[in-house]
Amino acid sequence: MTYTPATQDQLLAIRVNAGIEELARTEKFAAAEPDMVEAIVEGVGQFAAGEFAPLNRVGDLEGAKLENGVVRLPEGYAEAYEAYVEQGWNAIASPAEFGGQGLPFTLACNVLENLGTANMAFNLLPMLSVGAIEALEHHGSEDLQQKYLPKLVSGEWSGTMNLTEPQAGSDVGALRATAMPIGDGEHAGKYRIKGQKIYITWGEHELAKNIIHLVLARLPEAPEGSRGISLFVVPKYHVNSDGSLGPRNDVRCVSLEHKLGINASPTCVMSYGDNDECIGELVGAPNRGLAAMFTMMNNARINVGNQGVQIGERATQQALGYARDRVQSARAGSPDKSPVAIVEHPDVRRMLLRMKALTEGARALLYYTAGQVDRGVLGDEAARARGEVLTPLIKAWGTDIGTEVASLGIQVHGGMGFVEETGAAQHWRDSRIAPIYEGTNGIQAADLVTRKLGLDGGQALVSLTADIARDCADEPALAALAKDCAAVAAWMSDEASLDDRLAGSVPFTTMLAVAVAGWQLVRQLRAVEAGGAPSLAVTKPASVRFFLDRIVPEAAGLRTSAMAGAEALYAIDTEALLG
Repeated sequence: MTYTPATQDQLLAIRVNAGIEELARTEKFAAAEPDMVEAIVEGVGQFAAGEFAPLNRVGDLEGAKLENGVVRLPEGYAEAYEAYVEQGWNAIASPAEFGGQGLPFTLACNVLENLGTANMAFNLLPMLSVGAIEALEHHGSEDLQQKYLPKLVSGEWSGTMNLTEPQAGSDVGALRATAMPIGDGEHAGKYRIKGQKIYITWGEHELAKNIIHLVLARLPEAPEGSRGISLFVVPKYHVNSDGSLGPRNDVRCVSLEHKLGINASPTCVMSYGDNDECIGELVGAPNRGLAAMFTMMNNARINVGNQGVQIGERATQQALGYARDRVQSARAGSPDKSPVAIVEHPDVRRMLLRMKALTEGARALLYYTAGQVDRGVLGDEAARARGEVLTPLIKAWGTDIGTEVASLGIQVHGGMGFVEETGAAQHWRDSRIAPIYEGTNGIQAADLVTRKLGLDGGQALVSLTADIARDCADEPALAALAKDCAAVAAWMSDEASLDDRLAGSVPFTTMLAVAVAGWQLVRQLRAVEAGGAPSLAVTKPASVRFFLDRIVPEAAGLRTSAMAGAEALYAIDTEALLG
């Protein structure tokens, strides 16, 4: 199936929810003028549709293959990645001093949205590189930045993040990889890295000329747990003083995971230091690696939430096309007994509108979050804090939405959705990883009700719900949901135990995400009604109304669950539960 970029809805979200015109009035983002924004959104959409989308199906069918230590991708991937680098899409939001364009993070999100909607598995390659750039920009020494950033920014080199080990999943503090200082010789001041990492996305491939691995490891006599973790940059090929590539480092891909989806994304088991000659360099201060890695992970979590929008858009487009062409049964109650396209049947229409409303709601939340991140970069501390509150919402709810919409897409196809030939099943298979990686959605919800609940003395979350209730007074159900969120937050802060908060964290995350997304959709609708996006004048009111009348009441019904406490979870002991 072909991919049509959702250019007009993206531009609406960028203008209304991210507030790009306000950002462009600042010195840092002055280049983000309307003509530039439109050129980027339209240009990357066309590129994604022309270069990445045609490879989506073959990537799923053929996947990545490991041959004699080398990862091979299907025909066409190398050429598409080369075109991506040549056109400069990797450099949109990167610092100008290293060859980037210095544009807002909001526009980098749009690049990834289009590329990921076209081909989610392929898009993970540039997405991980963006995170590596972030970590080195904020925590790397000047020497490391000069050495690695220019070619990471251009995309000539790619980046990875290496956290997980076989015995240490979400508990990063349990990792065992080591880093031993090298005292003298040509590698003086560097470290010998040794250990194994799993689930390393695009950990080995031949599309980029070098791969820059960011690896968490322990120094000798480091404290136990997460306080004793340091971050190291470990290149696939050593980099000479003149910037040219030297010999291969002692790092290799041991195997590829056989996965449910994203088959064209090589998920690698990486081994460092098999011959005790894996050389790395310290990023940031010793034993402060987790803080440095979280710089990379926070934006990565927003970009994973973006994947929910991506897969939702692709699945919705395919379901709409199928529902238009599939003719079956007469419309219920119609005097004309001729079969009609299934889009005419009420339940199919319900599913299609739900898919559209959820996807547009997640997109509105995505760009609102990105806009707050950009304001935080400009020094707006209130926006920075709000962006931190929003991050677990877009990651958790956004990816849950992607999975739900992809599942609905299969349902619209009926039996044809359950067979691989239509491609509808691929969207669901690809979507299912997003609620898991970059911190499971349960971890995102836990973050919301622990650290984010008390951010700025609780005001970051309180002010958010107050803004929604005030701005949406003319939408009683949405205003009531915002007040319900405030009530749950107050109960969690003042009365609930930690177990109670964690037991209600997932429903609370959904409530708050729906409230914010609904608010941002209302803002879009007002802009459309004022003539801001004529091409959406018919469809936007319908999708927003569906969201407000159907999705918002569902979220309001979660208040009881969010405040039910943990007692019922432990009403039987573990032995009885496990039977």
